[in-house]
Amino acid sequence: MRVIAGTARSLPLKCIEGLETRPTTDRIKETLFNMLQQEIPGCRFLDLFAGSGSIGIEALSRGAREAFFVEHQQKAAACIQENLRFTKLSDRARVLTGDAAGAIYQLAGEGKFDIIFMDPPYNLGLEEPVLAALRNSPLADSDTLVILENAKNSNLSWIEESGFSIEKIKTYKTNRHLFLRREDL
Repeated sequence: MRVIAGTARSLPLKCIEGLETRPTTDRIKETLFNMLQQEIPGCRFLDLFAGSGSIGIEALSRGAREAFFVEHQQKAAACIQENLRFTKLSDRARVLTGDAAGAIYQLAGEGKFDIIFMDPPYNLGLEEPVLAALRNSPLADSDTLVILENAKNSNLSWIEESGFSIEKIKTYKTNRHLFLRREDL
């Protein structure tokens, strides 16, 4: 796993051992950031369920103004800190350890994010409470792009009632990215 482009291009990133995290492959990450290339420079980026931090670090490397990382596992949060130091991107980053939905309330005073990426463990329903928290949060508005990575076969019927609409779906071999926008309150 490495940084694909930008100021930290080609630098390797660490991830924790075991099955507790599931890093996004370099190929999928490259496809995602090719689709986001116009929106990244100068943006505020929130990486929920951050794992090793590779998505938020990629955003910083490509010119995001700042990135916040939320990860509930202490070992993974320490890995993010280490990756940020190694890539020399720590000065524009903040790492929070805790539950993603709880972090949304904790970050309420931080202002709006331009892009929110979330990659929760698949098929556990963790994205639903996070979107519910974002629905009424000052962290997102109808201009905020929310990207949800989930299993290709997961049920999406609940999204209609979440207060978000699907703008685009990019499907890969076993997973997909949903590009969501919050509907006006």
